[in-house]
Amino acid sequence: MSDQTRFTLNESDLPKFWYNINADSPVPPTPVLHPGTMEPVTPDFLSVLFPMDLILQVVSKERYIEIPEEVREVYKLYRPTPLLRARRLEKALDTTAHIYYKYEGVSPAGSHKPNTAIPQAFYNKKAGTNTLTTETGAGQWGSALSMACSFFDLDLEVYMVKVSYNQKPYRRILMETYGAQVYASPTDRTNYGRSVLAEDPDNPGSLGIAISEAVEAAATSQGAKKYGIGSVFDFVLLHQTVVGEEALKQMDMADEYPDVVIGCTGGGSNFAGIVLPFLRENLKNGKCTRLLAVEPTAAPSFTKGVYTFDYGDTARIAPIVKMHTLGHDFIPPAIHAGGLRYHGMAPILCGLYDAGHIEAVAVKQKATFEAAVQFARAEGIIPAPESAHAIRAAIDEALDAKAKGEKRVILFNLSGHGHFDLGAYESYLNGKLEDYDYPEEAVKEAMTKLPEVSFPA
Repeated sequence: MSDQTRFTLNESDLPKFWYNINADSPVPPTPVLHPGTMEPVTPDFLSVLFPMDLILQVVSKERYIEIPEEVREVYKLYRPTPLLRARRLEKALDTTAHIYYKYEGVSPAGSHKPNTAIPQAFYNKKAGTNTLTTETGAGQWGSALSMACSFFDLDLEVYMVKVSYNQKPYRRILMETYGAQVYASPTDRTNYGRSVLAEDPDNPGSLGIAISEAVEAAATSQGAKKYGIGSVFDFVLLHQTVVGEEALKQMDMADEYPDVVIGCTGGGSNFAGIVLPFLRENLKNGKCTRLLAVEPTAAPSFTKGVYTFDYGDTARIAPIVKMHTLGHDFIPPAIHAGGLRYHGMAPILCGLYDAGHIEAVAVKQKATFEAAVQFARAEGIIPAPESAHAIRAAIDEALDAKAKGEKRVILFNLSGHGHFDLGAYESYLNGKLEDYDYPEEAVKEAMTKLPEVSFPA
């Protein structure tokens, strides 16, 4: 099997359980606070946005949570996903490293996002919900939830960040094909959207603004609508662990074990999905794999953010969580990796990063696309701009191994394809792609608006 490139599992190998890191984490979970009272939220508060089954997953201490058979049946449309060894990329780099990637772009929606969209739609349907609201940046999450809602006969309203809405019209068309209603955020459909437009009619939008609109639409619906979330929240990270559980089996098939596991990070869903099962092996079974998060220099919440309590959205109506944040009022530059344009990060990951269990680096947009094109020309897959951040770091790791004469086993999550991102590739190929450094002054301004939280002392 020394020359094997593709490692595929049988349908019978599809995981039957999600892995809950809270059962093993050495970092205690931080409280989720009410945006008005600054006190820990109650299930009643969360039930305005989510069905009770999802809320119970947030507070669960069980190591493994069973995947409903109805969800597994839909997963079978694309799971288990393949693991590939990037032999042609290794040759192009002339590296001593072995590079593997878990390819989540084989899902019908083109990314890892259906891993949580499908269970969220299922649990909402089970609870009697008829309509969901959500936000989306680049459109991967909106596409996935649109598809999942069509499977479970739910209506969906998508608030898509305006800069991505304009950059990626075919993502909007895909969502509409699945049956969703898609709006360029900020919109005139919500009180908060109207207030943003009144202050700046040309506001390009941000994930924070889009979240505010989607949360407002659900919270003011008198129970008629619930909110679907694509990253950050505990149950989202839980659902994504099917990626890492499969990857563990596939690395065993390859008769290798990764020295480093890499994923891009915006809110943290695909990174958590692949690394948390490997973190379990570090914590419980004596492994010592490095876990590397990769973010854009334009929105570097891990590497430049402050670890503190902050609002999850711009309007300050979503719950307050402890995370590495650039400030909820921060609007990142208009990079093409729209899914990474978030001011914060998943609290679970932030606690682990703060305690030294995971690492993080930030990379620039041009260097990211350089890596994406190099990967595409070697392996044939055009990656999403978000996923290309992980490729950039994987290539850098491989070159570092080459320089040191090491055999390093590298695994990264190729979380989605870039078929709807060709406009960004056109800009790069024509030399028109902009680079963005850390927007220090904008972050300083946003940091002045952090909430004054006294809990916990």
